[in-house]
Amino acid sequence: MSKYGQLIKEARKQESQKTRKPAAGQGITEEDVNLSIKVQKSRRQHWAAEAKRQGTTLTAAITEALSAKFGEPG
Repeated sequence: MSKYGQLIKEARKQESQKTRKPAAGQGITEEDVNLSIKVQKSRRQHWAAEAKRQGTTLTAAITEALSAKFGEPG
């Protein structure tokens, strides 16, 4: 394999390792995916501002709410 081919292969391996996170308590890696919902713009702006004010993110708040309502997989 060429010198550049090896560099590219190593860079892809490192990037793949960076983007994968362990699943909650399972010790396995799982890729993050997008979850999209439609809400009124004013509600989103309000929620985003409140989340920032409280030092959190909308992702964290939504994940917490969904986990509380539906639990975790497996």
